[in-house]
Amino acid sequence: MKFSDLVSISGLSGLYQLIGTKADGAIVKNFDDDKTLFVAARKHEVTPLDSIEVYTQTDNVALRDVFISFKKNEKEVKEVAVHKEGNAVIKETFGKLFPDYDESRVYTSDMKKMLKWYDILKKLDLLGSLDAESEDSDSGAATKKSSTSTAKKQVTKAAKLPKASGKKAPSKIMQAKKGS
Repeated sequence: MKFSDLVSISGLSGLYQLIGTKADGAIVKNFDDDKTLFVAARKHEVTPLDSIEVYTQTDNVALRDVFISFKKNEKEVKEVAVHKEGNAVIKETFGKLFPDYDESRVYTSDMKKMLKWYDILKKLDLLGSLDAESEDSDSGAATKKSSTSTAKKQVTKAAKLPKASGKKAPSKIMQAKKGS
């Protein structure tokens, strides 16, 4: 399973694997009981973990990199699963696992979620795939840069094309019949 398949769902605790999407929602698998369920888009927001970033003193850091930092610094703390502890313990643990975070913009509730998610990934033995995917994304960055320059060239060509006239097409007005 890839890190990009993992999602968080508003209003539901834990992590889910994205199985598929529909126009009105998503089909996900719960890691707790291995059941598949449909999540309606009008009721819940499905957020891929790959799209989440954490504030630091300089730039935002992807959640994948935060979890890699957690894994490297795990020996600094007694227990990572501190989501039942008080705010002071959560802040202290999070600070040891990811010391570069911005204390004024990362809330304790977010720290608690990230520690809980890390614990779930650790129990499911999905942390090993984070390092491999991180290396793949680093090698893909060079490919992305070359495709970006190609896209810029195409945009420049499109800008040189003549523009359409400002005239609007005539519109038809439907009139209701009287007496119906």
